[in-house]
Amino acid sequence: MAKKPLLEFTDRGIYCAQGKFYIDPWKPVDDAVITHAHADHAYWGHKHYLAHHLSREVLLYRLGEINLQTVEYGETVLKNGVSISLYPAGHVIGSAQIRVEYKGEVWVVSGDYKVENDGISTPFEPVKCHHFISECTFGMPVYQWKPQVQTFNEINNWWHNNIENGLATVIVGYSLGKAQRILQNLDLFNGKVYTHGVIENTNEALRRNGVLLNPTERITQESLKEEVRKGIIIAPPSSVGTAWMRKFQPYSFGYCSGWMAIRGAKRRRAADRGFVLSDHADWDGLISAIDATGCECVYLTHGYTATFSRYLNEIGFNAREVHTLYGGEEDPSNLPEGEASNAGESEKKVLPLGENLGGVS
Repeated sequence: MAKKPLLEFTDRGIYCAQGKFYIDPWKPVDDAVITHAHADHAYWGHKHYLAHHLSREVLLYRLGEINLQTVEYGETVLKNGVSISLYPAGHVIGSAQIRVEYKGEVWVVSGDYKVENDGISTPFEPVKCHHFISECTFGMPVYQWKPQVQTFNEINNWWHNNIENGLATVIVGYSLGKAQRILQNLDLFNGKVYTHGVIENTNEALRRNGVLLNPTERITQESLKEEVRKGIIIAPPSSVGTAWMRKFQPYSFGYCSGWMAIRGAKRRRAADRGFVLSDHADWDGLISAIDATGCECVYLTHGYTATFSRYLNEIGFNAREVHTLYGGEEDPSNLPEGEASNAGESEKKVLPLGENLGGVS
């Protein structure tokens, strides 16, 4: 009889029957361990939450008064004999990989991750394990990121040129992760940083958590348009094409996303500039991260799972696809912020939810 796996993929999320907890469940459960505070990983309605302490205030802001326990990286929590510890994922501030161990068997759930040190998130740390559950949002060879210093040189030069040409500067990125990464890498010699309310709410939550961010000013009805136009405006994807954004005309609008590596993505976003900047690992980053775990088997949860699993199997890994409700970075079509995406993959062949993986070694 095949040994029951320590973690199973169910219709509620990744489940540990021995520990009686779920990791990033998308339906209400009694005990949830959360990798990070993005909406496709942290849902409302669980009785108890466990997350990294730097996610605390953002989770409370997004989910309300929840029963939340937080821990540091490397700290161990025991649930029914199962050891749980969190390690840096490098995705956004407070993001974590979840290491689960029972009787010498080790699984790691990556959540979302990137391997480049962005200077604000705790850098990704490979964790040795037998089984590794990985995203592959950008699991295609076309996705190769430049060092972020090059991208931010482009962004700061663009901002400076806009000032010289009498244009306001609007730059768009997710309110948790991308917005703070942009903020910390802007050349503030150019001017002040103004923020959309959704982004400033997230900034305030992070500051309550002790995170040091560069100064920003929330845009309100009392804000003077001409003063705001002298600086740079950080806005969420949901603001694109709205009356709120149009009031700053004339402006140059830039979009930050890994999908900007695709020809035509900038045009579909109606952006003046597209900057290739992702909080997910690129092709080489995914392979190096998986290899560093030394895992016997890797399970791919979202992104280009068919293509990437086929390649991994060809080069000697034991890779499987699984179906989850996790999303990735916003895809080339104009999805609203927070909407899940499977990166347009149409050749997906995945293990059904709830399938027993006990025969996989």
